[in-house]
Order: sequence, then C-alpha cells, then structure tokens
Amino acid sequence: MENGKVSIHDIARELNINSSTVSRALNNNPRVSQKTKDRVIEKANELGYQKNLLASSLRNSKTNTIGVIVPRISRHFFSSAIAGMEETAYKAGYNLIICQSLEHLEREQKIAQSLSDNRVDGVIISISMETKDDHNLLIFKKNRTPVVFFDRHLDIPGNSNVLIDDFQAGFDATEHLILQGCKKIAHFSGPQELEIYKNRFEGYKSALEKYNIQFEKSLVISSKLMESDGLESAKIVLSQPLTIDGIFSANDVAAISAMQYFKKLGIRVPEDIAIVGFSNEPISAVIEPSLTTIDQPGFEMGKIATNLLLSQINDKEGTIAETIILKPVLVVRNSSKRLPI
Repeated sequence: MENGKVSIHDIARELNINSSTVSRALNNNPRVSQKTKDRVIEKANELGYQKNLLASSLRNSKTNTIGVIVPRISRHFFSSAIAGMEETAYKAGYNLIICQSLEHLEREQKIAQSLSDNRVDGVIISISMETKDDHNLLIFKKNRTPVVFFDRHLDIPGNSNVLIDDFQAGFDATEHLILQGCKKIAHFSGPQELEIYKNRFEGYKSALEKYNIQFEKSLVISSKLMESDGLESAKIVLSQPLTIDGIFSANDVAAISAMQYFKKLGIRVPEDIAIVGFSNEPISAVIEPSLTTIDQPGFEMGKIATNLLLSQINDKEGTIAETIILKPVLVVRNSSKRLPI
C-alpha cells in the first residue's frame, strides 16, 4: 500500500486474482461474474479502498461536475434556482461547483478560468451587472464546454437561455399600477446594458403607451438596485416637480427600501404612492404593507436550465441553442391596492 492508500493491486493480491479483473469488478463490467464482483467489493470495503474519482474522470474525459455562476447566493431567487439545479444534477449523477461574481466582471472572469481549469462538464450562469459581452466566457467556447444562461443573459446568437418574459412582466406590472389609478409612474431600472432590465423598461414604456400616458425620461432612475439605491431613488422621486403616484421597481430590494423611506416620512403606500416590485422575495409577503411583485420561479428555472445543460453535455455534436421563456405571474398584494380588484 502506497502512502497508506489501498490500491486495486492490493485487492488483487489479497484475492489472488489479476488487477484488471478487480478494476472491471469495481466498475460493474458485465464481463465479470456477480460472484467475483461480490468478493472484490467485500474485500475493497474490508481494506478501506477508495476509488480515485479524479483518475477515473480523466480517463472518461468527464468530471461529472457542473459550474454555476450567480451574482449573489444570498438573493432568494438565486438560492432557489441553485436548489433546483442541485436536485436535478444530483439525480443525473452530477455535482455542482457554486460560485458568486458579487456583480464584478473581473471576479466572474477569474471564476470562469477556475471552472475551466477544473474541467467542469458544463456551466450555468447568470451574468454580473458589469458584464457587457461574452469575452470573459470565451474560454468555455474554446474548450467546447456547454454554457446555459438563466435570468441575466447575453443577447448573442447561439446561446442557450432560460428566461422569464421580462418585457411582459414589465408591461403587466405597469399596467396594474395604471388600472389602480396611477398617472405618474416612476421606474427603478437596473443597468440598461443588461437585457433583463432593458426588456423590463421596454415593457414599462409599452404599458404607458397603451394607456396614452406620456413617457417621462426623468421618471426612469437607473442603479444597481441595492438597498442603498432604493433609498436614493426614493429621494429622487420626491424631488421631482411632478407628483409621482406609482413606482415599478425592477427588483424587490430597491422597492422595499423605498417603501421604508416613505414610511418614515409619513408618505402612505399605496394611497399616496403605489409600488410594484420584481422577483417575489420572501420578505415581500411579510412586510407592511405587503409588496405586489412579479414572481420569478427560481427553482423551476434552475431545473430547466440544468436539464437543458445536461442534454448538451450528453450530445455536444448535435446540440442546437435553445431559449426557454417562462410566463411572468403578477402577485397582487397591499402595496398597490388603491381600487377594488
């Protein structure tokens, strides 16, 4: 035994059979009888043999690992998506390597290199807010490693994506505020370089147009939609010469932060300003008033993205890029209820 580790040669010596038979038995090769397999497995367990998974994976050119890159694991949507990915991957015999970019392009690039070095079989990614193109992901294309984008994606032909219909979601959220009597609706937007925020913004504009409400550029406030951004956006809303009576926020975090700021000032939600968020974070159901929001089915998106990736891993040659778009669901709560629905 080398370095105290049991090898297949040790098992073969103990059983007085050749090493190739032991190897075949441990890999459940049909050329080996069940009786011999049982003897080998029993002796392997007795000696404390541990299969060298790395060596096995190198021989098979597969590591049975999937890399996952998300902006922040702490966000409920991403943690839910990861849960869906893990459940699906585990059933298929794969493990996940989970990484977070923390919204930084440089960090995302280093993660991509690390995952490539670790020979992952495929990658599922939701890009950072700083990512403008796929330059930092070209290493996967070079290595012919399948990549599936979910939620935040790059609008580049040949990519596979799992998305929610962000345009429709933005339209539905804004239309709901209009039907509740809102006439001056602000939009808290994420960076317009990202497709999801661009599409949510376009949905917002489309709803205004449908109801003949003039679009005011000054009512669109772009940020990274963090808690501090929600606070600053709320201050900008109140500094406007127009009396704003509705807000569609492209995420729940900024919406909730704004609501808390309004509450401190005695501004009533929804009576003075009705608010709709996006993503259906768990806190949105329990704050006061509860937040109307667009539900993002993270768990389902994670499962779909993983199944899509697995099909590409198993059929690299015949893979065709596929985009799956889920319908948005508006969850109406008290933050927007100004009229009977």
